[in-house]
Amino acid sequence: MIDDIEKVLLSEQEITEIISRLGKQISEDYAGKNLLLVSVLKGSVIFMADLMRAITIPCKIDFMSVSSYGAGAKSSGVVKIVKDLDLNLAGYDLLLVEDILDSGNTLSYLKELLAGRSPKSIRICTFLDKPERRTADIQADYVGHIIPDAFVVGYGLDYDEHYRNLPYLGILDPKVYSK
Repeated sequence: MIDDIEKVLLSEQEITEIISRLGKQISEDYAGKNLLLVSVLKGSVIFMADLMRAITIPCKIDFMSVSSYGAGAKSSGVVKIVKDLDLNLAGYDLLLVEDILDSGNTLSYLKELLAGRSPKSIRICTFLDKPERRTADIQADYVGHIIPDAFVVGYGLDYDEHYRNLPYLGILDPKVYSK
């Protein structure tokens, strides 16, 4: 796996610092509110686990699984809900926790869908933001790190379900996904 990484983009230490910064800001912004973190699986599971430990106020969590990629390197453009939320969103201040904001199509779709379920508010927290690839009119309220237009893996992000377990974020060598 390590041989497939062209370059380390964020080290474990840099990721820890990002999580700490985001957790502090979210804790301040949501103090006294009814915070519900919603992890968009599978990519954000590691980020969500670390982020919720960095948040110092009461919060609840739930999970949603959607797919728009399949086994390829590019989004299919079709969003499919694989697992829906367990909780009723009415009265919650919802924070969608995502691994990467790329085209924005998935998050735009989810935000609109979940707004119809009567949460008090909806905001987005993304570990990574890749604004060069944005096609939907959506921005994250909390951004861990802005990255270039490169195929990244590690820290939950994958290529064909591989590399999620790398403890850092790396740029995947194009020879891996251009086969």
